[in-house]
Amino acid sequence: MSLERTLVILKPSAIQRGLAGEITHRFERKGLRLAGIKMMQLTDDLLNEHYAHLKDRPFFQRVKDSMMASPVIVCCYEGVDAVQIVRSMTGATNGRVAVPGTIRGDYCVSAQENIVHTSDSPKTAAEELARFFKPEEIFDYKLCTHPFLYYSDEYQL
Repeated sequence: MSLERTLVILKPSAIQRGLAGEITHRFERKGLRLAGIKMMQLTDDLLNEHYAHLKDRPFFQRVKDSMMASPVIVCCYEGVDAVQIVRSMTGATNGRVAVPGTIRGDYCVSAQENIVHTSDSPKTAAEELARFFKPEEIFDYKLCTHPFLYYSDEYQL
């Protein structure tokens, strides 16, 4: 198996509520490797590209306004099946129905102000990571805990 990379955006609702450390802590404790992280202010142009699939939806402007309310933190996490792991940990988009124990289930009560954005597939993750990170902003390094995260036949460095 190979390692997979995925994008996580800690949205303004996470930043304003002081949840950045708690959320990154959860992903790291799960065993995902943080390969890139930075804070940035999203722009209308970047969000038009990122959410192009929503451009004809009536809530498109609301999504963009929400994402520009404050800076965000963009993260690249890596691991075997990282996209699926992050999506499972994040929970349903609508925080009111997200299962307790998930990030949204524990920290939000809104469909819009729902704490994080996560990639929905490996293909989307690659596109999104290229949108938010320069190649030199994503790092390859070995975690000393690697032998305790994966059994020898699950993944080899």
